[in-house]
Amino acid sequence: MKLTFFSLASGSSGNCYYLGTPEYGILIDAGIGIRTIRKVLKERGVDLSQIIAVLVTHDHADHIKTVGYLGEMMHIPIYTTAGVHQGIAKSRYVEEVLIHSKHTIEKEVPFRIRDFEITAFEVPHDSTDSVGYYIVYGRHHFTIATDVGHITDKVGEYICKANHLVLEANYDEEMLQFGSYPQFLKERVAGPKGHLSNHEAAEFLATHYTPELKNIWLCHLSKDNNHPELAYKTVDIRLFNEGIRVGKDVSLVALKRTTPSDIYEFDE
Repeated sequence: MKLTFFSLASGSSGNCYYLGTPEYGILIDAGIGIRTIRKVLKERGVDLSQIIAVLVTHDHADHIKTVGYLGEMMHIPIYTTAGVHQGIAKSRYVEEVLIHSKHTIEKEVPFRIRDFEITAFEVPHDSTDSVGYYIVYGRHHFTIATDVGHITDKVGEYICKANHLVLEANYDEEMLQFGSYPQFLKERVAGPKGHLSNHEAAEFLATHYTPELKNIWLCHLSKDNNHPELAYKTVDIRLFNEGIRVGKDVSLVALKRTTPSDIYEFDE
């Protein structure tokens, strides 16, 4: 049961991830333009017609820009909670109202999309509502937790279930502190419903690592307060200090904001 993952975009300017089998796939968020989605999928051998669902984490513009088009024009089911759907309906960034494509899910209630068993879980963030997703496909356990104000017990539970983990590492604390953001925005980013720092992600990963975790992708890096090399190094060093070796015990990748990632394939 081969599983394929790649990032189409990851960051404050847009987020979209692909998870698929040889026959079909799903998108997690759709915060980039439809032309870019088509182009990146095609370059990776995936036709848009193979997308059978979109899972939405929350209603901020960089996660929902194209959900209306995908849902109502392309007839792809859009799955998220009632709260997120309410936020999408009110958003000025989504032109097409979700009607026929709207599918409402509940947190902690598993549902199936073909061979994927999916569970949405609560994530603290300053949106109308916000969830992460835990997706099981055969022996593969995939968790995505993006835009995480802080790691709650519930978020931690689903991180620890993962073989393959997409986790936010949004900002470097010193870059944010001494950067150009106004004070209110610095406080919002670093607050309990804002974003997760490199240090916070690294600390949790280092203290909760198990050998079942095979792949980590650091996502949603800030263009102003972070860069991929710094996020990678922060996590790498903290893992090393716990005796966990990147490249041998676990794979680590810091996803770039506007550059699609490599394709990652995992066999049964």
